[in-house]
Amino acid sequence: MDLAINPFSSGTRLRDMIRAIRACKTAAEERAVVRRECAAIRAAISEGDQDYRHRNMAKLMFIHMLGYPTHFGQMECLKLIAAAGFPEKRIGYLGLMLLLDERQEVLMLVTNSLKQDLNHSNQFIVGLALCALGNICSAEMARDLAPEVERLLQNRDPNTKKKAALCSIRIVRKVPDLAENFMSAAASLLKEKHHGVLISAVQLCTELCKASTEALEYLRKNCLEGLVRILRDVSNSSYAPEYDVAGITDPFLHIRVLKLMRTLGQGDADCSEYINDILAQVSTKTESNKNAGNAILYECVETIMGIEATSGLRVLAINILGRFLSNRDNNIRYVALNMLMKAIAVDTQAVQRHRATILECVKDADVSIRKRALELVYLLVNDTNVKPLTKELVDYLEVSDQDFKEDLTAKICSIVEKFPQDKLWYLDQMFRVLSLAGNYVKDDVWHALIVLMSNASELQGYSVRLLYKALLACGEQESLVRVAVWCIGEYGEMLVNNISMLGMEEPITVTESDAVDAVEVALKRYSADVTTRAMCLVSLLKLSSRFPPTSERIKEIVAQNKGNTVLELQQRSIEFSSIIQRHQSIKSSLLERMPVLDEANYLVKRAASTQATVSSVKSAPAVTPGGQPKLPNGVAKPPPAPLADLLDLSSDDTPVTASAPTTAPNDFLQDLLGIGLTDSSPAGGAPSTSTDILMDLLSIGSTPVQNGPPTSNFVPPSIAETKPVAVTPQVVDLLDGLSSSTSLPDETAAYPTVTAFQSATLRITFSFKKQAGKPQETTINATFTNLATTTFTDFVFQAAVPKFIQLRLDPASSSTLPASGNGSVTQSLSVTNNQHGQKPLAMRIRVSYKVNGEDRLEQGQISNFPAGL
Repeated sequence: MDLAINPFSSGTRLRDMIRAIRACKTAAEERAVVRRECAAIRAAISEGDQDYRHRNMAKLMFIHMLGYPTHFGQMECLKLIAAAGFPEKRIGYLGLMLLLDERQEVLMLVTNSLKQDLNHSNQFIVGLALCALGNICSAEMARDLAPEVERLLQNRDPNTKKKAALCSIRIVRKVPDLAENFMSAAASLLKEKHHGVLISAVQLCTELCKASTEALEYLRKNCLEGLVRILRDVSNSSYAPEYDVAGITDPFLHIRVLKLMRTLGQGDADCSEYINDILAQVSTKTESNKNAGNAILYECVETIMGIEATSGLRVLAINILGRFLSNRDNNIRYVALNMLMKAIAVDTQAVQRHRATILECVKDADVSIRKRALELVYLLVNDTNVKPLTKELVDYLEVSDQDFKEDLTAKICSIVEKFPQDKLWYLDQMFRVLSLAGNYVKDDVWHALIVLMSNASELQGYSVRLLYKALLACGEQESLVRVAVWCIGEYGEMLVNNISMLGMEEPITVTESDAVDAVEVALKRYSADVTTRAMCLVSLLKLSSRFPPTSERIKEIVAQNKGNTVLELQQRSIEFSSIIQRHQSIKSSLLERMPVLDEANYLVKRAASTQATVSSVKSAPAVTPGGQPKLPNGVAKPPPAPLADLLDLSSDDTPVTASAPTTAPNDFLQDLLGIGLTDSSPAGGAPSTSTDILMDLLSIGSTPVQNGPPTSNFVPPSIAETKPVAVTPQVVDLLDGLSSSTSLPDETAAYPTVTAFQSATLRITFSFKKQAGKPQETTINATFTNLATTTFTDFVFQAAVPKFIQLRLDPASSSTLPASGNGSVTQSLSVTNNQHGQKPLAMRIRVSYKVNGEDRLEQGQISNFPAGL
């Protein structure tokens, strides 16, 4: 009657409690049932009820698995373990493993009971103790009970040996110093016939190798023969129902033995040679039409690649991976691709034989396989196969998923840049990528393309024609539009007149109006992209000079942006309109083709940009002083290193002895276009100004370096550059209404002439003049002498100074420097030292010129100015 009245008394059966809990419809009902049951169990524990102790413990374990606290029953576990009967011990040990872990202090109390049970005559009780010790053994328990476990490894019963081996693994992990105690016992277990004992022994040997180098050497000497025998026997054994999995005898033992062989053979040529034959046998005899067989073959490949295997065996392993790639199971193909990426470092030629299959995986429906295959293809590319591989990838780019285009485009661009077979092939591939996936091409990629086109004069006509056709067909690709409008602006006359036609080209008919139409369409289509629209405006400005009949139309197009809300576009529109309308006489000189871009210098800058973050941390003092630069539309961005940093003059301190210039990570093309790049002005001066050379000439977004004294609101930039062109005073008045240069009064030089720079081919001398009453101002007359036997052409002189110095360069007397000192070029520099008397003048210079059409560059630092400047 009591049980009927109280269904949750300590005498309730486990199944009845489970049924009651499962019948609960809400969590609150379940908590109430568990609460009442726990109260009944507590009452039974306090009363010392021994009849239902094992039943209460079973209930507590179920309640524990539901997530409710059961700590009050821990001591009951110890009492059950100390009981004499097997049923009580079984429930006690099960509760011990569930309710406690190795961090519980209560566990210390069970060590003695474990020791007694490990020495028990009943093998099942011994098995319970070994199982519990293998699950919750702490380091202290391991040291105390290791001798008993070691002794049990010699027991006659296979199940006891197996459990003792697994318990030994836990002991070795907890206390690696005990590894030497189990070495000989583990080696002897490999002679057993029982597969359960063998697989446990192999796992124990593997753990011993990880724990101790001494054990590793011991097992190499004493276990290798036994492992080969085990693998041979299990491979050649007949059908055994108790071990058969899909027609393969004990694949789990296969795999464990192969892993141990890999551990023993790694870095040991003798061991590797000993196991080569058995690995070849297993690799060739194992069937691959079942998953169990594939698991064994994969482990064979892992082992072959991990040991000092022969080249023939490695080829066999890579061929197995090639077969995996043809499997319909995605998991098998994925692991094969992973393993081939490791194998390519070992035997590239063998992996190359499966190139076609790997390429097919790039087109797989599974995104993980596609990405892994693409990475593998990238590793396979070399000088001999780059063209066919690139063609396959570009062809697939046309039909690939949108989600995959970004990864595929990045890899194709990287391959083309890494292996530029010839410039024409490079351009063809890049133009096709821009046409198919221009929206996914990163900025530095199309910047590099523009730099290459600038240097490939023989392909400029071909490029502009191809880009024009691509622009008409694929005008929605942003990067393509940017490259195309740049080319049309620079080489528009080549497009219209079919200049520099290649043999494979067919002439196309493009009028001047058609070229303007293409740029106008791009300008209107990308109304939200400031960079693209800015490039379109620059292109239109240049076309107004290339195609004079279209000037009026271009002026109308440009004028449409005068009221643009983006300041950058508004300023360009106003200034470009002024150039087109009011300065026809100088427009052709002002808008001539951009000079050839320094490809080597750009590559250095591009490489440096990848480490910009690290560099900024390491060279914190060199960060541009002043406020943070702003984008044209007012959006703040991290401060880039200013152009003056190229010459290492960004600090106030006087430069020390000449050293290699520090390249700034600023974007090269952005510099040329004047988009988004700013430089800090001197302290107390005007806001930050652009240092871009072309923008200086156009007075767009920056204060120009001018041929005349600074006006009241003029703040010279930190670096100045001039190109010797026919310049009239009208250039100064172009936009700002500045007056023409006024000559400084002649005075006798008060300072000695110095040789500022001299190399094997060039000498630069400076002479100095000062105006009375203005000690901080100095006029420097630079004389350039060619010491070589070849004439220098396209001669350009550049100079950079610290921010406390203002610098203005006048045009050079000539752009040609005669050979062998038969004449010289002169140029005037005006400098203002704002800290005169505190800091001396300092300057870095750079000279570029051409010798027989080849670009040359020389640079250095000047620190030998006379005192008082």
